[in-house]
Amino acid sequence: MRFSVLASGSKGNACYIETDETRILIDSGLSCKELIRRLQIIGKKSIRLDALIITHEHSDHIKGVGPVARHFDIPVLVNQATLKKCRKILGNISKPIIIHTGQAITIQDLVIETFTKCHDAADPIGMIISSNGSRLGLVTDLGRSTRMVEEHLRGCQGLIIEFNHDQVMLEQGPYPLDLKRRVKGQDGHLSNDQAGRLLKAVSHKGLTKVILAHLSEVNNLPEKAFQVAKEVLSGCSLNDTEILISQQHYPMEMVEI
Repeated sequence: MRFSVLASGSKGNACYIETDETRILIDSGLSCKELIRRLQIIGKKSIRLDALIITHEHSDHIKGVGPVARHFDIPVLVNQATLKKCRKILGNISKPIIIHTGQAITIQDLVIETFTKCHDAADPIGMIISSNGSRLGLVTDLGRSTRMVEEHLRGCQGLIIEFNHDQVMLEQGPYPLDLKRRVKGQDGHLSNDQAGRLLKAVSHKGLTKVILAHLSEVNNLPEKAFQVAKEVLSGCSLNDTEILISQQHYPMEMVEI
C-alpha cells in the first residue's frame, strides 16, 4: 500500500491511497483543480480513482468533494448524518453510497474499517485502511483519544495522527477565547502532548511510519510536534520508525508500507 497526504490543516485536507488495484481519496477540502495539481506533483497524471470517502462534514474536508466526484465520476462514501449536514455543499453527486460508522467497507483489494471518534461534527469517523496485511491508521480532527480509538490503531504499520497544537502557543496565541476553548475541548483537536500519549499507547515494533498531521499554522511548530513524537518513539525503543510531517500547502511524498 502506498499513500500521500495531499494537504493537511485548517485550510484543506485530502489523502490519496493506492494499491496495485485500487486508488481512493479520503476527504477533499481542496478545489478540484488544486487536488489534480497535487496529484500530478506526486506523479499521478491522468489518474483513475475508484472512490472518495468523507470523514466528516467540516468545510476543510468536503469543499471540493462535489467537483472532484463529478470530475472523476466516482462514488462518494459517507454516513447518513454527515451527508445530511453537507448535501447542499456537495451538490449533485450521482453515486452517493451510505456507510454506517463501525462498518468495514471493501473496495477491491482495500478494506476500510471505520470507527467513531470525538470531534464536534455530526458523526465523524476514523479509519483503518488495510490491504494484503498492511494497515494504515488515519485519525485526525480528534478532541481526545478513547479506548476504541486505541484498540483500532494498534497493529498498524503506518499512522497518520493529529498533532494539532502546542498548548502554550494556543493559550498565548491570537485566537479568541471561544475558539481556544473549542480547539482544546474534548471534541476539538489533539495537542502535541495528547497526540504523544496516543502514539505511545499504540506503538509497537511493527510501526514503521508515523505522519504528523493537521498541524496548526498559528498554534504549533513542526519542530515542536516532531520532538514530541521522537521522544515517544525513542522511549518505546522505536528509533528506526520514520517520522514525516504533512503540510498544508504541498503534498507529502508517496510513502509505502
